[in-house]
Amino acid sequence: MNTNPGAGAQAAPFATYPSLAGKRVLVTGGGSGIGAGIVAAFAGQGAQVFFFDIAEAPARAVEASLAGSALPPKFIACDLTNLELLAAKMAEVGHVDVLVNNAANDDRHTVAQVTPAYWDERMAVNLRHQYFCAQAVAPGMAAAGGGAILNFGSISWHLALPELSLYMTAKAAIEGMTRGLARDLGPGRIRVNCIVPGSVMTPRQERWHTPEGEAHILASQCLRERVLIEDVAAMALFLASDNAARCTGRDYYVDAGWYGA
Repeated sequence: MNTNPGAGAQAAPFATYPSLAGKRVLVTGGGSGIGAGIVAAFAGQGAQVFFFDIAEAPARAVEASLAGSALPPKFIACDLTNLELLAAKMAEVGHVDVLVNNAANDDRHTVAQVTPAYWDERMAVNLRHQYFCAQAVAPGMAAAGGGAILNFGSISWHLALPELSLYMTAKAAIEGMTRGLARDLGPGRIRVNCIVPGSVMTPRQERWHTPEGEAHILASQCLRERVLIEDVAAMALFLASDNAARCTGRDYYVDAGWYGA
């Protein structure tokens, strides 16, 4: 059995989804981590990808690394907590066939540190923009005969992880929001689903992981291998494609069966 989270951790090649070729895809938080992996995965399908991020340098690096794609992804700088700016950037992108609401920030905090201002800022960073991005793309999707919205949740609140109470509040709300949007937007043939990643190997997450922590995560999973960015991107590709035409209003876990805290 592999007990080293890095050893043997290889992603399978992505399936090809012809229905994604030429689709207009918007990914929030696409400049690093899972978001960057999703940008690359959709670009590899021949989709026209636009991605928002607040951190310009890494986002430009992602854009440059994919410049050789059939349809090179386009980075658009955007602070998602500024709703006026967000609306303007959404208008700049125009019609979207697939929206991937990925952007989030899981900074740690204690209960005592939370002020009303910090509460509002965390909800703006982790929850609010998902709703307003969906609101912005829905009319165009319905007019075009349908579309797909993928909201990103988190395994964290299912496990009650420590020092993440606001992040977990937002992520729990996203699952409820997904169900509500799926019901309300379904008549327009818009599918809305939630992807729930487990502990994914990203540079950001590595900051908090010790060898003991890594071993604990593996021991808590049914599959004793770490979840990779590509594993999450593969789920996003499927749910955005026509092969998931009857999938909506549900949560899809990519967590290697993580049942322990």
